[in-house]
Amino acid sequence: MRVVLDTNLFLSALLSAHGPPARIVEAWRARRFELVSSLDQIEEFKRAARYEKVRRYVSRGAVGKTVNGLRSADVLLRRVSRGTASPDPEDEYLLSMAIAAGADYLVSGDAALLRLKRIAQTRIVSPRRFASTLARRA
Repeated sequence: MRVVLDTNLFLSALLSAHGPPARIVEAWRARRFELVSSLDQIEEFKRAARYEKVRRYVSRGAVGKTVNGLRSADVLLRRVSRGTASPDPEDEYLLSMAIAAGADYLVSGDAALLRLKRIAQTRIVSPRRFASTLARRA
């Protein structure tokens, strides 16, 4: 199954080793699903990881490990085209990634994205729901 993870999910997993984001990232590292990423997402992650409120709690090594993981995603898109009906232009790249890769899921905690429920063939679900889906498939 192909999955796009919202960039904030990676940050949440770094900030807390407990909860759905951490379980999802752990499942990705265990190769329980194919991760879809892009150069846009890597840049967004690096930018967000430099915020003071994140940098204070997350080591540079942990950030580097995540960046390297994103670079070795199962599906790594160079640049994604824009033009989706995103409620937030900042999240448009996530929807474009999902469409371009034919992802099964886009996992996000963003309420505006969750209200869409679907984009093309991709289901948009919360981290809690996706973690539950993974647990059922274990």
